[in-house]
Amino acid sequence: MYKFVTILIILGQFTYAQNTQKQDTTSTSLEDVFITANRTKTLRKETPVAISKITAKTIDETKASALYEIANKTPGVVMVNLGNEQHAMSIRQPISYSSYYLYLEDGLPIRPLGIFNHNALLEINQFNLQSIEIVKGPVSSLYGPEAIGGTINLISQKPSYYPEFKFGIQADQWGYKRIQAAGGATLGKIGFHVAGISSLQENSWLANSDYTKDNLNVRVDYAITDHTRLISNTMVGNYYSDMSSSLNEADFYSRNYTSTSDFTYRKSEALRTRLTLEHDWNSKSSTSFTAYHRDNKLGQNPSYSIIWSQTNNPTTATGQINSSNFKSYGGVAQHTQKFDFWRTTMVSGASFDFSPVTYWAYLINLSATLNDGEVGKQTVSKYEIVAEHPETKLVDYSSDVYNTAFFNQVSFSPIEELVVTIGGRYDNMKLDYQNAINLSTGEKTYDKFTFKAGANFNPYKEAGFYGNYSQGFAPPGITSIFRLKTGTGGTTGVPADFYYNLEPATFENYEVGGWLSLFENKLNFDYALYYMVGTNEQLSVKLEDNSTDYRSAGKTSHKGIELGLTYKPSTQWNLRIGGTVSKHEYIDFKVSDKSSDVLQNLGGYEMPQAPRWSGNSEVSYYPNWLPNLRASVEWQLISSYFQDQVNTVKYDGYNLFNGRIGYKFKCIEIYGNVMNITDKLYAYNVSRANLTTSQSSYTTAAPRTFLIGLQYNLSLKK
Repeated sequence: MYKFVTILIILGQFTYAQNTQKQDTTSTSLEDVFITANRTKTLRKETPVAISKITAKTIDETKASALYEIANKTPGVVMVNLGNEQHAMSIRQPISYSSYYLYLEDGLPIRPLGIFNHNALLEINQFNLQSIEIVKGPVSSLYGPEAIGGTINLISQKPSYYPEFKFGIQADQWGYKRIQAAGGATLGKIGFHVAGISSLQENSWLANSDYTKDNLNVRVDYAITDHTRLISNTMVGNYYSDMSSSLNEADFYSRNYTSTSDFTYRKSEALRTRLTLEHDWNSKSSTSFTAYHRDNKLGQNPSYSIIWSQTNNPTTATGQINSSNFKSYGGVAQHTQKFDFWRTTMVSGASFDFSPVTYWAYLINLSATLNDGEVGKQTVSKYEIVAEHPETKLVDYSSDVYNTAFFNQVSFSPIEELVVTIGGRYDNMKLDYQNAINLSTGEKTYDKFTFKAGANFNPYKEAGFYGNYSQGFAPPGITSIFRLKTGTGGTTGVPADFYYNLEPATFENYEVGGWLSLFENKLNFDYALYYMVGTNEQLSVKLEDNSTDYRSAGKTSHKGIELGLTYKPSTQWNLRIGGTVSKHEYIDFKVSDKSSDVLQNLGGYEMPQAPRWSGNSEVSYYPNWLPNLRASVEWQLISSYFQDQVNTVKYDGYNLFNGRIGYKFKCIEIYGNVMNITDKLYAYNVSRANLTTSQSSYTTAAPRTFLIGLQYNLSLKK
């Protein structure tokens, strides 16, 4: 049974009642204030990037069981649900597990540079979110490497001024349950906010998919003086999930929600704590310093690491058990200075991060039970562990990771209608490593200066335009560098070989966009057109035995149009339409050096898992005849895409509908969500290796799901 997480609360400048007032949900008006794009509070019309805000009202009304339900409401964002809050991402990139996204918690990266994990957001407490800001495109000049496809800043609840408390439960028919509570207040100069969730999944529709998650967030604010504040944030989280396998084509289309393994899992223990000192020197000058610590342990017996070959003893396979652990010690200093001349604002800062990391993985031998079928086209019905071999290490390294950065950005307005922004950042990532597999030690350094320049032009009160050029930079993740190459080391008798030759990826992004607000802010429209070229982008080639080879590609291109519209014709109706059309291609990607191979280079091919169209739209209804009722219908679209890199097989994509309804009576709120209203058979992701004998692998999505919940909200605002 899962634990009940208790929480008192007090503190925050916005009471629950204020947060639930009727307002635009995800609309972005010219007067919206953002923090992420410029590391300081900035109006939308002064921000030369594509940025969206998901408000507290949207988060509250969504009542999401997982973060992807919220993030996907942003045009250009496809957060792919992999089950049990595990996920992949697509923002100006194909659906992938790549390290080209930066995840922030109140402006601070959740993980250090070089230790990216695409599942990092499963550590987030959804009940502690005030808002979410999503920047699309590179912002490496402010936040550093990995801020390329997109940057997601999860902004936590602040202490409320008056005492508040809320408590909720939710459950669905597939064995999912969650208890959540939060509260806060301000007592004199001290304010605090505490939020916790405890989730449990048992006996789901999908085999081998139980999970538990417990998170607790605590924030304490101390107003030392009217101009000086001390803020502490602490997060503690524990997560354990069975890891179901993907399905073959026959099982997928017959809705046989089985798993070829019942022993695979993922578990995580995370601690993040920070202490921030803020001081306002005057109305034009402020300084902050943040010291932080992270402690993260991630252990796995991953289903995706099972290697099986039809041609070489098909009744056997191999897998691995691995563990990745790191601690971080670091600090960020930032100063913001405003000048009267041309209304100039300058943001300058520096950061340092020291993260010792260890990673090991050892071999397990498996037996494979085959389904009946034609030889060469058979599939596996069940894997079982035959033996574990802790003595046979596949990966075994330790590394001290040093990240140092300096950044500066200046914005100024030479004329009333024009705001110009110029910024740059220098990053240096140094690795001191010990590789126990080949008994080597060494040092690797990746460094880069990245630059951006943009301008906003606002000729009218109701409209604005912007353009920008920005650079992105991402060194290879150290997990990829020290991954043993297929066919080397271990029991093969061949000397061990690693990916020491992976190059850092660089990106150049060109972008124009704008926004329009009409009818007293009832209609809001924004758009962005972008073209991004990647050089040495780290990509993977999926081999026939399910293993992965890593390459630094020559060049790739990413281009598209993002559109978002909200229309609120009356207090009763709210329409939101959002989507993107994009194309992701290889310009030059050498995949083979063998003259006997037909395919040498993927130049001109589309990248796999890259739908041309995607979108999320919603109609919400707030009836005047029953003021505390809300109802909405949401439409999610993913168009067809190639499953493989050689563009031979496509997945059709899907159209999906979700519904939500809720009613408040005094302090009580009851709600229900229906996910996948039409019970559509679809997959979150479909992939395939490049050989003609390869078979498709389906990450299947949930059938129709009914979630119900009850929430108690108390605010003692006078």
